[in-house]
Amino acid sequence: MNAVSNGQTQLPLARFASAKNRFRSAVYSGEFIVTAEVMPPKGGDPSHMLEMAAHLKDWVHAVNVTDGSRAVLRMSSLACSVLLKQAGIEPICQMTGRDRNAIALQSDLMGAHALGIRNVLTLTGDPIKAGDHPKSKPVHELESIRMLRLIRQLNSGTDYHDKAMSDGALDIFPGAAVDPQSTSWSGMQSRFNKKLEAGAQFFQSQLISDFDTLEKFMNQVALGCDRPILAGIFLLKSAKNAAFINRCVPGVNIPQHIIDRLAAADEPLQEGMKIAAEQVQAARQLCQGVHMMAVRREDLIPQILEIAGVEPQTQKSQPVAVSATR
Repeated sequence: MNAVSNGQTQLPLARFASAKNRFRSAVYSGEFIVTAEVMPPKGGDPSHMLEMAAHLKDWVHAVNVTDGSRAVLRMSSLACSVLLKQAGIEPICQMTGRDRNAIALQSDLMGAHALGIRNVLTLTGDPIKAGDHPKSKPVHELESIRMLRLIRQLNSGTDYHDKAMSDGALDIFPGAAVDPQSTSWSGMQSRFNKKLEAGAQFFQSQLISDFDTLEKFMNQVALGCDRPILAGIFLLKSAKNAAFINRCVPGVNIPQHIIDRLAAADEPLQEGMKIAAEQVQAARQLCQGVHMMAVRREDLIPQILEIAGVEPQTQKSQPVAVSATR
């Protein structure tokens, strides 16, 4: 295999070619980044997921694939990421420590690398009791910070127990979640700093509804971190949908004035799109990107971005190769 030296070990040329990754290039170049989220199927047919992702292809830098969000059973995020990659869509594979021990996590990360899936969002995972298999056993050998450290080891060519990997290092581009609206400001700040130290290269936030708090986070916690923060923007389809999110999604608190606005609208879905577009515009003044979420209506995300004045990514110049190390 052709290889080049990084001064410590021989690495495949593919490691450096992966720097052409559209998402990674946007992170390094300082572009305003747009990502979106799709939900894997509950069953063997991925056609709906792929159809929704196809709507996003020209508008986003990458598409996240959830990994058992809300602890609800869905198709493997890694398998879905491969399907997106085959469709020409850059994936971000979400991976939780809730359902895997250290052996399984390392195996999946090696497999992701081999299959060309290089962007991974590390997550601890929602509580099992919140989902549809409440009697299942959580693993949690590694939570998100330890997963970031693990990825750093694998990228350097050693495994969880510091043993050299005989068949080459990985090239995983790791990210992490952040919740600027956390009720524990000191706890959130501590975890954010630990994730930075552990090697997170980008951050995607939970659903944002309080942009004053986001501004405070950007000015007091994330200032000078040199990593993009992508604000989570969620399409609320109705007042009933907003109430459901408040009730069932851990850590989310949609304010009453937004619920009232949706309840008073003649066309709640259209009003929800306007609210999401306004939030994109607000986020654009504060951070380097947005992470769009519109469960089962991902096809509406391009319209929301257009209302917000965000251009399709296809209208911008093609990314250039950059160094694979930061």
